[in-house]
Amino acid sequence: MSSKPTVLFVCVHNAGRSQMAAGWLRHLASDTVEVRSAGSEPADHINPVAVEAMREVGIDITSQSPAKLTWDTAEASDVIITMGCGDACPVFPGKRYEDWKLTDPAGQPLDVVRQVRDDIRVQVQKLVDTLRT
Repeated sequence: MSSKPTVLFVCVHNAGRSQMAAGWLRHLASDTVEVRSAGSEPADHINPVAVEAMREVGIDITSQSPAKLTWDTAEASDVIITMGCGDACPVFPGKRYEDWKLTDPAGQPLDVVRQVRDDIRVQVQKLVDTLRT
C-alpha cells in the first residue's frame, strides 16, 4: 500500500451502506485515505433515509451519487470492502478484502437506518485503526 491507501466500498445499489461507509471514512480519516464507492447495480440516487441518518451526525453525503463498479476502480484500490454485492465483486490477488455483514437500509425506517449507520461507524473506525499501523 502507498502512503495514502485507497479504499473502495462496494454494495449492490451504492445508495446506502457503501455511501454511508464512504462518508464515515472521509470524516474519520480526512485526507489520509482516498475513498471510493461503487455498486454492482447502482441505483438512480442515494437513499434519502441514509442521507438523513448521516446528516444527523453532521456528515453530508448529498454530493455523492451511485456509481457502477468497474474493473479498473477495483484494480486500483488497495482495500476493498464488500457489503452484500456477492459474485459481482471482482477479486484481485494482493488486495485486502473485507466483507461486512450489514443490514440493507433500502426500504427501512429511519430508526433501522440509524442502527446501520452506527454499525458502519464501528467498522470504519476499526478500518482506520488498521490503516494507521
